[in-house]
Amino acid sequence: MSIFEIHLPQTIAKALKLPTNSPKRQQIRVLRKLLRKARLTEFGRQYRFDEILASKHPGRKFQDLVPVSDYSGIHAEWWHRTLKGEHDICWPGKIKYFALSSGTSESASKYIPITNELMFGNRVVMLKQLLSLRTYESISWKQVGRGFLMLGGSTDLQRGPGYYAGDLSGITAKKVPFWFSPFYKPGKHIAQKRDWNEKLEDIVREAPNWDIGFVVGVPAWIQMCLEMIIERYGLKNIHEIWPRLNVFVHGGVAFEPYKKGFERLLARPLTYIETYLASEGFIAFQDREHCSGMRLVTNEHIFLEFVPFDDDHFDSEGQMRPHSRPLMIHEVEEGRDYAILLSTAAGAWRYLIGDTVRFTDKERCEIIITGRTKHFLSLVGEHLSVDNMNHAIQYAGEQMNVVLPEFTVLGVHHDTLFAHHWYVGCDEPVDKDRLRDIIDGKLMELNDDYAVERKSALKAVKLDVLPVQSFMEFMRLKGKIGGQHKFPRVLKGKILDEWQRFVSTGTI
Repeated sequence: MSIFEIHLPQTIAKALKLPTNSPKRQQIRVLRKLLRKARLTEFGRQYRFDEILASKHPGRKFQDLVPVSDYSGIHAEWWHRTLKGEHDICWPGKIKYFALSSGTSESASKYIPITNELMFGNRVVMLKQLLSLRTYESISWKQVGRGFLMLGGSTDLQRGPGYYAGDLSGITAKKVPFWFSPFYKPGKHIAQKRDWNEKLEDIVREAPNWDIGFVVGVPAWIQMCLEMIIERYGLKNIHEIWPRLNVFVHGGVAFEPYKKGFERLLARPLTYIETYLASEGFIAFQDREHCSGMRLVTNEHIFLEFVPFDDDHFDSEGQMRPHSRPLMIHEVEEGRDYAILLSTAAGAWRYLIGDTVRFTDKERCEIIITGRTKHFLSLVGEHLSVDNMNHAIQYAGEQMNVVLPEFTVLGVHHDTLFAHHWYVGCDEPVDKDRLRDIIDGKLMELNDDYAVERKSALKAVKLDVLPVQSFMEFMRLKGKIGGQHKFPRVLKGKILDEWQRFVSTGTI
């Protein structure tokens, strides 16, 4: 039975209709809906949501009255109270679920509020993405009814004083709709396990019993899982055990560095579909074949603002400058990088999520993720983005015919000036000097600022090659193995010191 033969409730079916009005109108309608819902909360009363709702220009009034915040700011003033079980703080009622989100650059986990309204909006967007597969020539409806292997966090959530916390993927799997359960793998029993190695072992054991058509997850961990299955059963490729595997839905990190190694595990190409599902909500998804961008979700449960990511609006540490003026969706330009602010159906208000995006098609609201506000290098004005780095690594791998799935970059002192120090993961013989020169040369092609600074204050580029397992071991020592965790592409501060100690001694 196909997913789309299941009868959906009328309210969901109605919600799935794609509106024809402009993104600006969609976003203003979403903002009004969020403000009406939260107007009687403590946050809504303090920041005069009723006054914003009465305004002829609620978007502008909202920006005038409500401050921009990052996690530290909104948690210190508001969200810490929701963790204590207080009601009606930033969103009506009591928050019962929190998504744990930290990446590897934070010393403590962030607790992101999750509400029923946010989860409902996420599910509606997931259904929209599934429906969009009807336009893909490479995917048949029969394949959509196959099993979905979703590799995420544990559904055995941490219990707090009146709440539960865990990876968003674990919360999502725990609350998977009943109609999706027959298609969902690895199933609730395996999904609840917290030990990542034990979970992978169970998946490998059960793999021959499943008919998998879709794999969903972060590329590094999906690749590791497929490699384990191939090794366990002595296969040439994963299609020998899952012949109808046709789609990889990925997100969280750029896929390009992983693609070459990933495709060595296949008998034939897959259809790759990118999603942008953050702990704060489902932000964008790829809805058409052969498209590099993802369509922003503009008409459901998130109000979006965009801050130009440049020296006028952010300092060298990635902190937003005071008095920066965020833009609404109708004010953005194609080809320019922006940091995203979110206001969501879980009580995040003008929240700086930390990601940067670039519009590839403004009319269709399509974006690509270009990096993080704090994961970039600009020691001397080189303005090197993660997007630049990904393209350079992909190009170098193609030129040298090697797989380079992991890398990270440090900004370091070089005599009285500066240098970049690359650590690249590769399990094949490789000339590290040639690899360095190819990456350096490609970056000078991609980034004019980098090219200029390479002739002046950025005096050197250093590069070391490490086994790919070294990156995984560092993640393990940090307690960040599996699920949604990704290795940071730029290291700064405490984690830079930990990495340098790890490279030298094997410990952190």
